[in-house]
Amino acid sequence: MLTVSQLTKQVSTYNGALTILDSIDFSVDAGDSLAIVGASGSGKSTLLSLMAGLDLPSSGSVTLDGQDITQMDEDQRARFRAQNVGFIFQSFHLLGTLTALENVALPLELKGVKAAQKRAEELLNQVGLGDRLTHYPNQMSGGEQQRVAIARAFAAEPKILFADEPTGNLDTKTGQHIADLLFELNESKQTTLIMVTHDLKLAARCQRQIELEGGRLKVAASSQAEAAHA
Repeated sequence: MLTVSQLTKQVSTYNGALTILDSIDFSVDAGDSLAIVGASGSGKSTLLSLMAGLDLPSSGSVTLDGQDITQMDEDQRARFRAQNVGFIFQSFHLLGTLTALENVALPLELKGVKAAQKRAEELLNQVGLGDRLTHYPNQMSGGEQQRVAIARAFAAEPKILFADEPTGNLDTKTGQHIADLLFELNESKQTTLIMVTHDLKLAARCQRQIELEGGRLKVAASSQAEAAHA
């Protein structure tokens, strides 16, 4: 489903080139769940953005569902994401001029899904926001905005779902509910799930974990869930 080959990301600074990611290699099978862990500044969110085609590497490649997205132009990557990829941003990225319902319905409408608003309402009910359908982002708490973002990511039933700290802005009870939804989608729809998280309990629910340290792949280890299955 996803193959990362010699992925490197560098940026220019006053002191020369800064390497954020250095020669990262790994693959993820369709339907698997993977947690990316590591200290702040280790390159986790950058890696997630590169895998989703939101950014381009300095070198190396990302092959997603048989397509090398690093060889696509910006418009091609945008079309590919619309058809195949869901992304949960840590900073929400909701459209401030749209209500919660409209934010979730938009990707469905762009994909030509019939009854988009009905499906959006169902998803918002699933994440506990049935009473916030007509609220705008600035009328909601951070946790509520995150739940809208998660419902939006679920909307088009993507083949692969990327999540950047999906429960980081939520209270324990809501975070548990959202985590359950993520893994329910992963299992019932065979949606490949890749997440960045500092929550080791959440990471342990994934089938695999990888750890980044200073932009390099440090550990590729089985999670507790995989160990229990063995």
